[in-house]
Amino acid sequence: MAKQQDFTTAMKDFMGAFPVDTKAMEDAFKNQAALSEKLSGVALDAAEKSAEISSKWTKSTLAKMSEMSKAKAEPADYAKAMTDFASANAEVAAENMAAFAEVAKKVQMETVELMMSAGRDIQADATNAVKKATDDMTAAAKKAGAK
Repeated sequence: MAKQQDFTTAMKDFMGAFPVDTKAMEDAFKNQAALSEKLSGVALDAAEKSAEISSKWTKSTLAKMSEMSKAKAEPADYAKAMTDFASANAEVAAENMAAFAEVAKKVQMETVELMMSAGRDIQADATNAVKKATDDMTAAAKKAGAK
């Protein structure tokens, strides 16, 4: 009966000749976590500013409605109060929509800046990783050839 060959030692030698750099993976994870933190910060800041705009808009509308809902002496005064409310509300709506647009514009600019920065970092990391892998493979090939 033929004895089975043990490939365990051969595989250990083979895998040992081509070391894996876990630091590159750790750095990539840390960079991704940092990017996620920055993007979350941008989103949370935008949400906070949007909530402030909404709250201010609501308070303003309620104050105007309070004035409009007061009893009037003449029927024509109700029509005037309604017209004044609608006019003031339209003006405030335009201002608030512009404020929301500014928040969205800021989010867009900050996100683009973060993504461009991350792209440059990733490109530099990839270049360094490829260079290191090439150097490691060359050294391993030389070492294997010397045996």
